[in-house]
Amino acid sequence: MAWNNVLLEKDGAVGILTVNRPKALNALNGDTLTEIALALDEIDKDDEIKVVILTGSGDKAFVAGADIVAMQTLSPMEAKGFALLGQQVFSKLEKFRKPVIAAINGFTLGGGCELAMSCDIRIATPKSLFGQPEVNLGVIPGFAGTQRLPRLVGKGRAKELIYSAVNINAEEAYRIGLVNKVVEEAQLMEEAKKMANKIASKGQIAVRLAKEAINEGMEMDLDKAMIHEADLFGLCFSTEEQREGMTAFIEKRPAKFTGK
Repeated sequence: MAWNNVLLEKDGAVGILTVNRPKALNALNGDTLTEIALALDEIDKDDEIKVVILTGSGDKAFVAGADIVAMQTLSPMEAKGFALLGQQVFSKLEKFRKPVIAAINGFTLGGGCELAMSCDIRIATPKSLFGQPEVNLGVIPGFAGTQRLPRLVGKGRAKELIYSAVNINAEEAYRIGLVNKVVEEAQLMEEAKKMANKIASKGQIAVRLAKEAINEGMEMDLDKAMIHEADLFGLCFSTEEQREGMTAFIEKRPAKFTGK
């Protein structure tokens, strides 16, 4: 399917979803958010795709933020609706049953940072620049940045970044746990594909259940989260993947997972 603002490609077991508005530094407007959600629906239906890489087109930005020109004249109710749309799409991404790796190069600000935080894993380059600069515009992060950032880097540091609107480089983002890895720009997609293919080679039901255990468990107290983990652990034993994985281990051979 063709869209105006995003591209979807397949490389074996990896789906590559690209925000494609390079002249606008891949800024997010309503149409782009909707197209991201539609692309995720397409990926979900494609059983050949095991892992997704999300990136931005061009060499200047992952996503530079939400589209300020489109937002400038919104009424309070329209602004709330725009925030809810972004939150819904990013929650869909965060809860997506297939792992999502953000391949980040250049500006990753505002809605772009919020988009990256909705992914499972973030790989950046030395050119990457992160921040939530919304208070410079007289607004606050609206795509769940006030919620996901403290969950990733801690409440105090998130408040510092959001209140001061300071941007940080990739090295600092790595230091505080906002990104998983920093690689040279020329190696970004190679590294993202390498990680994606490694994940795709594992038991996919187990990977998806691990994602569910982590995401949902983080919203529970520890005792409830451990029970939830035990439930999902037990569910693994109803799959062919568990039988194949353990049999292969005992037989000292590579497992051949079929996703069942």
